[in-house]
Amino acid sequence: MTSDGTTGTAVVTGASSGIGVEYAAQLARRGWDLVLIARRAERLAALAARLREDTGATVETVAADLARAPDLARVAGRVAGDDVALLVNNAGINGYGPFTEVDPGLLAKVLDVNVVAPTVLTRAAVPHMVARGRGAVVNVASLLAFAGALPPGPLPHRAVYGGTKGYLVTFTRTLAAELAGTPVRVQVVCPGLTATEFHLGAGDAPVPGEARVHDEGGMPPADVVTASLAALETGEVVCVPGLPDAEAVARLAAAELALRDGSGAALADRYRAADHPDG
Repeated sequence: MTSDGTTGTAVVTGASSGIGVEYAAQLARRGWDLVLIARRAERLAALAARLREDTGATVETVAADLARAPDLARVAGRVAGDDVALLVNNAGINGYGPFTEVDPGLLAKVLDVNVVAPTVLTRAAVPHMVARGRGAVVNVASLLAFAGALPPGPLPHRAVYGGTKGYLVTFTRTLAAELAGTPVRVQVVCPGLTATEFHLGAGDAPVPGEARVHDEGGMPPADVVTASLAALETGEVVCVPGLPDAEAVARLAAAELALRDGSGAALADRYRAADHPDG
């Protein structure tokens, strides 16, 4: 829901499985019309038909690979439409594997889908939302954004994937601060392990066949999306579904402030010492 409590058209990327399907379903039940983006046209068509029948929502589908510049430009044009009041940047691929062994082309695709696409689409949407006085953007990151120093086992090899999700966290928090005082809300949601098919492929190609769940299990996607949409209504910028310690994010921000202020003060002292060596 946008800051004024209204609905409209929501664009959901990565809408053919998992968390994306759940965003589409919950938003349709809340009265949103939908534009669903994913590579798998057949899955999108089946989901759209089900949502139209179950909720009466208007559902548009766009088959697109966000790693391809022409497809991304086409989707950005749709995101800039006057009817779009919510953008959910959910599409993502993992490219898991030891950094020295993963194909460079796959790593470039991870960057294109996880970093370039949400940045381009957010840029396409936000100016129009600000001008209209309503709108929201949700970026789907991961708890792995905060796990950079932790080794693989049981976590995956994830240097590039974790970096892209760290980008989404920093990008969203910084943009939210920039947009403070406007009616446009921005949120980053950081789920942990979620019961989807995400771990069944590296992202170089869509997971084939019917929707499945990887063996590792995890939080149900419905719980992730319920937490995200509830947090969006209250203006929560960083949403970590299932987080037992509500103050953890605040402590992270406080630690960042201490680092910034401490290093800034030390740098200022060095400059003063260089400019005035006699005190």
